[in-house]
Amino acid sequence: MLAPQLAAVFTKLQTLSTSDHASVVSMNIFVALLCACIVIGHLLEENRWMNESITALIIGLFTGFIILLISGGKSSHLLVFSEDLFFIYLLPPIIFNAGFQVKKKQFFRNFMTIMLFGAVGTLISCTVISLGVINFFKEMDIDSLDIGDFLAIGAMFAATDSVCTLQVLSQDETPLLYSLVFGESVVNDATSVVLFNAIQSFDLTNTNPKIALEFFGNFLYLFLASTVLGVVVGLVSAYIIKKLYFGRHSTDREFALMMLMAYLSYIMAELFYLSGILTVFFCGIVMSHYTWHNVTESSRVTTKHAFATLSFVAETFIFLYVGMDALDIEKWKFVNDSPGTSVAVSAVLIGLVMAGRAAFVFPLSFLSNLAKKSASEKISLREQVIIWWAGLMRGAVSMALAYNQFTRAGHTEVRGNAIMITSTISVVLFSTMVFGLMTKPLIRLVLPHPKATSSMLSDQSTPKSLEAPFLGSGQDSFDDSFVGVHRPDSIRALLTTPAHTVHYYWRKFDNAFMRPMFGGRGFVPFVPGSPTERAEHNQPQWHPSKIHASGEKPVRRFMFILQITTFTT
Repeated sequence: MLAPQLAAVFTKLQTLSTSDHASVVSMNIFVALLCACIVIGHLLEENRWMNESITALIIGLFTGFIILLISGGKSSHLLVFSEDLFFIYLLPPIIFNAGFQVKKKQFFRNFMTIMLFGAVGTLISCTVISLGVINFFKEMDIDSLDIGDFLAIGAMFAATDSVCTLQVLSQDETPLLYSLVFGESVVNDATSVVLFNAIQSFDLTNTNPKIALEFFGNFLYLFLASTVLGVVVGLVSAYIIKKLYFGRHSTDREFALMMLMAYLSYIMAELFYLSGILTVFFCGIVMSHYTWHNVTESSRVTTKHAFATLSFVAETFIFLYVGMDALDIEKWKFVNDSPGTSVAVSAVLIGLVMAGRAAFVFPLSFLSNLAKKSASEKISLREQVIIWWAGLMRGAVSMALAYNQFTRAGHTEVRGNAIMITSTISVVLFSTMVFGLMTKPLIRLVLPHPKATSSMLSDQSTPKSLEAPFLGSGQDSFDDSFVGVHRPDSIRALLTTPAHTVHYYWRKFDNAFMRPMFGGRGFVPFVPGSPTERAEHNQPQWHPSKIHASGEKPVRRFMFILQITTFTT
């Protein structure tokens, strides 16, 4: 009597064992492909056309084609795409490392422009794309799409690919463009996701001014709350590590706590239905300014390279899978009867993406230039062209949102949904391959000598340089922000005098309250036997009497005495 039941259990276990073995084989192949991407990307590093993202994409396409042949046209990928896999495991290390390594002087110097592009620009782009698809798609043979789908398409394709932006722009060669385009892309991704979620949660059948006001209020709340949460978690991690002195016993605990607290900020944002992208980005910025300086020297090196490695592997994984999934036969078989429609939809989307980005880059750049007093800080027309072009790439965020809107568990059997999925894949491939390949040559053509200006614009304010003040490099210290600034004697002189008050008041507040409490550069806790302690013993001992004979300006003398007093107390 128990024999049939035992046989069923044995069969089930055998099936599970076979499934587990297939998963192990798939993971082995995928890890081997990741290794191949790293090796080939290294060999092509000096190529002016290729970058690691495009290399992984091409390898993914080639592998998908081989799997398609071996499987007899049944499948082209090893893993099933999951929005959870992307948003929960792959995206957080990329965005956190971006905030952790970003040059904060350039980022916050252009903060208003970045927020203008990332928030207002995304709304403009989403509006242009949504209106365009409403007008164009009604003339095409596409069914089952409603107003909610059209607005979701606008939010999907308004999302710039921040991952590919990291690959095609150099933080050292073009720091201004990097800070603007990358900073805008991070805020843009967060804004797009917030817009997408808001569109899905609101009833769009009955629109009225009250609904629009609620929508805007919800968007503003999510934006601000996500930023505040990231800052709070970063400050908590800095305070804990500063007070508990983990480095006395184990540097592994320091690194583990930093990594887990960074991931906790993202998970908490998702728990409270906020934007995890914004939260983890600003958490990375705060950690690089406070927490990173509170750990031992060995932990600093470990955290810097560990976060960069996790981000690099996640980026490569994303583009490798996108290339493989582009040949998924299940999605393409629904558009075989009308390939022209799919091509037309893809072409319309690419044109709308270009038009939507142009609709805000050039007008908002004009407005940004009006608010800037120095001619060197204004965005030139050539730089505006680069900003427009470099932000045309669409990537994994667009794909993840498309899967979320038009599929269930990565599958679809509705023709209209299949057309949108295949068109999204086509747009991602085209934009990454064409716009990504042409960005570096375009920069060299439009800006012939970027390295000549990098020495004036770049700074060493990232953890890579082991010196990371919040709003400047070591040369742009607190006292330098106001020493040498003369009081204007006329209205014209006032309008042309560079404004340092924001930097000045932030540094004053940071030095007086924030860094003594949360640590940071110059406020490293005393850890017996640490490299910091040995370095302090090797430094020359200063005495206030020596400062008075140095001929420094009174403000500099005052600040130096203040720093010495802080260290001794």
